[in-house]
Amino acid sequence: MHWNSLADFLAMGKHGLYVWGSVLVMAGAMLVEPMLIRRSRRKLVERLKRQYRAERSEAQAARPVHTRRSPV
Repeated sequence: MHWNSLADFLAMGKHGLYVWGSVLVMAGAMLVEPMLIRRSRRKLVERLKRQYRAERSEAQAARPVHTRRSPV
């Protein structure tokens, strides 16, 4: 397509609102997605650490406690 002016280019043959709106939505999604992925990963790692600590303390609590016998 050939445009005679910047206004014609921005109007995109009377489809400018749709075209530029789509560009803005896509740009927004491309900016927000990495942030959401990073946050999701951070939450997952925190949850797995809590789960690991809980399972480890549970295993230690289930282990029998050995006491030293004093010589009689």
